[in-house]
Amino acid sequence: MTPPETQGQGIAAEAPAGSPAVSLCVLRKRADFLKAASARRQGTGGFLLQARDRADGDAVVRVGFTASKKIGNAVLRNRAKRRLRALARDVLAPCAVPGWDYVLVARPEATVSRPYADLCTDLRQALGSVHRGREGGRT
Repeated sequence: MTPPETQGQGIAAEAPAGSPAVSLCVLRKRADFLKAASARRQGTGGFLLQARDRADGDAVVRVGFTASKKIGNAVLRNRAKRRLRALARDVLAPCAVPGWDYVLVARPEATVSRPYADLCTDLRQALGSVHRGREGGRT
């Protein structure tokens, strides 16, 4: 038996005031990851950002996450991916350019141990440098 919904939950809930202007979709296919890897990239202290303009007219922002075995055991890889997903929700969603694919690649030790505030700053700076001087890009 499920408990009754309280005010502000379930289907009747309203989106938070700071909801992203664009919707994020998760990359699943290897070909999409390879296309992003061959496009622009920007390294930071906590992770590597790969980005590409799909130029297909679709306004959806797609994002992928990668954590190889160099990161460590399964626990550390999952922790790194959780932190990267949180970054995508908090920083990438409001700052992303529609029609782009982004891949966040975890770095050994740094992604898991770096303070979250520093990771947020890293992502903002990486997005700025990826989109600097490009048409349709925001900084």
